[in-house]
Amino acid sequence: MTCETYIDPSPVNFQAFKDLPRDTPINMLNLLLYRDLAEYPEGHEHAGKGWSGKRAYEEYGKTSGPIFQRVGGSILWRGSFQSVVTGPEGERWHDGFIAQYPNAGAFFAMLKDPEYQQAVVNRTAALVDSRLVRFAPGEAGAAFG
Repeated sequence: MTCETYIDPSPVNFQAFKDLPRDTPINMLNLLLYRDLAEYPEGHEHAGKGWSGKRAYEEYGKTSGPIFQRVGGSILWRGSFQSVVTGPEGERWHDGFIAQYPNAGAFFAMLKDPEYQQAVVNRTAALVDSRLVRFAPGEAGAAFG
């Protein structure tokens, strides 16, 4: 597994995301690796509760869910990790899902929402590593190509 971990986007990656069209639908692949014990900032209402990372992420879902739905987001797929077939040996994730947004503008609206900015503290406390990868929606079907 890689030694680097990622919770928030780098300035370079976030700028590349912002430079893409904002008026087309997007799908966001989320891969999550939870902390054993959530790490909240000192003084946060959940600090010291002894929550697992998974429990803190559940709180993130509970508090960010209404905002996600308000901007038109929905979950297309959700799954629990089993094994990496092609990729670094030892790489592992706890959960994954694909979130769909009507457009990138909706994603930005969510990020700028003051309630979301409070909720995202739970995500940061929950995760030791993550991936968030933007895809343009494509057509589903029986063939790979």
